[in-house]
Amino acid sequence: MRRVTFLGLALLCAPLAAHAAPVLMISIDGLRPGDVLEADKRGLKIPALRRLAAEGATASGVRNALPTVTYPNHTTLITGVWPARHGIPGNQTFDPLQQNFSGWYWYSRDIKVRTLWDAVHDSGGKVASLSWPVSVGAAAIDYNVPEYWRAHNADDIKLVRALSTPGLVDQLEKATGLALADADGETVEVDVGRTRFAAALIAAKHPQFTTVHLRGLDHIEHGFGPGSAEAKAALETLDAAVGTLVAAAREAEPGLVVAIVSDHGFAPVEHDVNLIGPFVQAGLITLDGAGKVKSWEAEPWGGASVPVTLAHPEDAVVKAKVSALLNGLAAKPELGIAGVADAAQIAQMGGSPMASFWVDFKPGYEMGQNPAAPPVGAGAVKGTHGYFPTHPEMRATFILSGPGIASKSLGEIDMRDIAPTLAKVLNVSLPQVDGKPLL
Repeated sequence: MRRVTFLGLALLCAPLAAHAAPVLMISIDGLRPGDVLEADKRGLKIPALRRLAAEGATASGVRNALPTVTYPNHTTLITGVWPARHGIPGNQTFDPLQQNFSGWYWYSRDIKVRTLWDAVHDSGGKVASLSWPVSVGAAAIDYNVPEYWRAHNADDIKLVRALSTPGLVDQLEKATGLALADADGETVEVDVGRTRFAAALIAAKHPQFTTVHLRGLDHIEHGFGPGSAEAKAALETLDAAVGTLVAAAREAEPGLVVAIVSDHGFAPVEHDVNLIGPFVQAGLITLDGAGKVKSWEAEPWGGASVPVTLAHPEDAVVKAKVSALLNGLAAKPELGIAGVADAAQIAQMGGSPMASFWVDFKPGYEMGQNPAAPPVGAGAVKGTHGYFPTHPEMRATFILSGPGIASKSLGEIDMRDIAPTLAKVLNVSLPQVDGKPLL
């Protein structure tokens, strides 16, 4: 009797198993935290996002990955580790001889660690995703319409359909009355269509974890600048679409927890800087008659910050030559270089070990792509991101709202904390994370 009594007491005193809630994570690419937290001051009418922020836990800013571009940061959001560990170093693949036709890191097999998709799928939960970066071929996503393009024409839609879960696109088109072309791309209009696809998917399949990537705001901020009238209009349109999606998703899943995230902030751009030309002049890059790279010993690749990769990183002579070249360029104020990081500093920031050096520009400057351009010229875009995450303009957004989530300010957080936080809500294991749960 004593043993039974003690056993009974032990069971009564043991903590109850955590309840798993379904999670919808919506990424609004390029959403600056201040656009939500200071909406009135900035003249933004975004009631849906403000309501989610008021009802839930909200970060004042998210310190993100190096570089502060879309694909590395979206991979950090679902893994809880920096690019040095998860294996996605940038948006475009490093392609010094330009043989990959401007290919991006689209394929999930390039991710070197477990993802939230894996954790939920392995626990028996269903996973859904629409246009999430680095999701092509993700076996753990049960209902997948991945982000992918090649020719920027109508054949891209055929490609996306072929890469999606068989039959899923047909189901979503029938449920919404939209064509896939109305929900795939990087305009605000197709973002609205994508939210309608997401609502239909959640209602039909009831996934435990859903990831949705909205790309239109980023596209507008590049073209017109952050805080422009066009960017404000885009965000207000997206806010209405997100509000409709959340309402529909919660009707299908009353216990739903919603995470609003972004990958980076934005800064205005005024100047393009020619970094390729100095490498050509130093004999580190050889161009053919058409101006394309024929051979290389060291090559810069990037935009607002620029990793420099060496063909033979162990070559001390070339490394010293590149170091001297970069330090000389950084000493010229007109080039707008904020600093040059070496391999040890890159490792400390969690950046890819593919780079032996990393050039960071001051906001307002970025690397141009024309090796024959003058040292400094007019910016090709009005806004950009990709600078070192130390720049406050690059801070990303995080809002978590739903049953059991207390209304509170989280202050500034580390992006690596988001995946373990969602893992806790989902009641799944993601042991490799470098971050910690925020709840």
